[in-house]
Amino acid sequence: MKILLTGASGFIGGRFMQRFRDTPGLALLGVGRRALPDADYRSVDLSKAGALDVANGFAPDVVIHAAALSSPFAPRREYLRHNVEATAHVIDWCRAHGRPKLVYISSSSVHYQPRDQLDMREDDPIGPIFANTYAETKAAGETLVRGYEGIWTILRPRAVFGPGDTVLFPRLLAAAKRGKLPQIVRDAPPAIGDLISVDALADYMLRAAQRPDAVGAFNLSHGEPVPMQDFIADIFRRLDLPPPTRKVPYRVAYAAAHAAELAWTLLPLRGEPPVTRFGIDVLVFSKTFDIARARAVLGPPSQTLAEGVDAFVEWQRRPSE
Repeated sequence: MKILLTGASGFIGGRFMQRFRDTPGLALLGVGRRALPDADYRSVDLSKAGALDVANGFAPDVVIHAAALSSPFAPRREYLRHNVEATAHVIDWCRAHGRPKLVYISSSSVHYQPRDQLDMREDDPIGPIFANTYAETKAAGETLVRGYEGIWTILRPRAVFGPGDTVLFPRLLAAAKRGKLPQIVRDAPPAIGDLISVDALADYMLRAAQRPDAVGAFNLSHGEPVPMQDFIADIFRRLDLPPPTRKVPYRVAYAAAHAAELAWTLLPLRGEPPVTRFGIDVLVFSKTFDIARARAVLGPPSQTLAEGVDAFVEWQRRPSE
């Protein structure tokens, strides 16, 4: 089987390449924004029409579209460019090159609302109001994929973490090291949430590519909901970092995040704000997903949540990485 993978220089796509590049019976070609010294990789800007022409002659059986702008805060035009326009260009290329199966790596955040949501299913409502522009543009990408005339699969992983993580835990760990991460509290039970390790997700991506019955949308997690703030505190403990002790009411934290976002939007400030409303909501609202469909079609996760955490902690402890 030949698989063309977009986003191969990123967290998820890079892990997929690491796990499966030497798999017998599998040929991989990765593309991504960064330049990498890899014979099985091409540097491209998918927001430009025709960018995937670098793969002409490869003739993939499956295209896994994992490329995206996943930063929690960026200009709207950048989300549209990398998450919507790029997806449209990938689909156009697939249409012109034999209509291979298309596996789109979406996000569980397409379902998020600022409230507790438990046991969400794949067919639960999406939009019209979204948690942030990232979620909105990932949902827009899903709409484009659903219009593809070939076979398509949508994967919605929840809170991906693990070795190579560039999104979820690095921001939390950086704040903890500076002593700037508070415990967000509200008048409600502690928030619980699902997660999925990047290795389990990579294995699901391969299964989705290989299995003919893997069609439609699938929620992906370990199916082991945990109290989110306790879960994070335990990882801090294992990494010898101080747990959050300063308690901040939800409304105060949310208002501060909103003010920070406005400042970064209106002023010429570099990087991203220290906290976002989305980041606050992830810590205080419960989000769990029904993964019965994924288990029935794609099988159980290839590792447990505890095994994923062990791999992440081990990676974090390596001084060279």
